[in-house]
Amino acid sequence: MIIDKLENIANYPQIPEYIVNFIRGLSEDTECMRYELIDDDFVNVETYTSKSLSEAKFETHNNYADVQLLLDGKERIYVAPRDSLSELAPYSQERDITFYKDDVESADYVTLDGTNFVLLYPHEAHAPQVSLPKGVSVVKKAVAKIRV
Repeated sequence: MIIDKLENIANYPQIPEYIVNFIRGLSEDTECMRYELIDDDFVNVETYTSKSLSEAKFETHNNYADVQLLLDGKERIYVAPRDSLSELAPYSQERDITFYKDDVESADYVTLDGTNFVLLYPHEAHAPQVSLPKGVSVVKKAVAKIRV
């Protein structure tokens, strides 16, 4: 996992330059949709209401690493090693996702606030979209998917 300020995103060779350039062009006004890029890489931009910690579930992906950043709002993403968790449902190849039944509350977390990003690899489980303690908020998020 890599956590850093958005201003430093070009410092990571794991993130292709075309994704860095795309991310730099995002704003609060970017339309919510899937943006197809190069080599099966893409970016999803979506808006949602953050959820309570009790609703959060860990997930992993086999084929993609995630670069997650907020365009508006704040949220927490809880993280844990994939190999320490128990599957809730089998891997969905169609959606490239596995969900886990383990408790999220005791895991470490990252707070995304629009100034930073997190890069998560397939071996790193994450429970995204979690509200901060002061309550739920409407969030606009971009998730770049990098084929691994």
